[in-house]
Amino acid sequence: MDIWERMYEKAKEQYHPEEVSPFIYAHNVVCAIEAENGDIYTGFCIESCCGVMNICADRLAALNMYANSGQTRMKRFIAFRDSAPNGGGSGMPCGACQELFYQLNEANEDMEIMVNYEKRETVTLKELMPNWWGKERYAEAKSN
Repeated sequence: MDIWERMYEKAKEQYHPEEVSPFIYAHNVVCAIEAENGDIYTGFCIESCCGVMNICADRLAALNMYANSGQTRMKRFIAFRDSAPNGGGSGMPCGACQELFYQLNEANEDMEIMVNYEKRETVTLKELMPNWWGKERYAEAKSN
């Protein structure tokens, strides 16, 4: 079993769409992140009638990783609904999640993001955001 299959299976355990209450729907999008040390963290989407309280599976997994281990560096990422990413943009982290990944750690620009599970096709965060606005701030922080 390769790392992608392990990540897929761990995330798939979280996939069981359900109404948590008349206001909240959850577990309809799931993901897994492989941290720098090889640990795998999962997350699931939470949608509410008040959009500001929504959280993507991607951000929940990233925050789960940080809260439980203090890690900010991600090596691999996979997200999906009822089936593995199959190209055409499926499995892509949304813009807010891409932004969080970059802000957590500049090295996350090299993380592999699964685009097509069957073909093991990936892209990097840097490919998705080639001219990320925060590079200058990271450079300033390094020079201080």
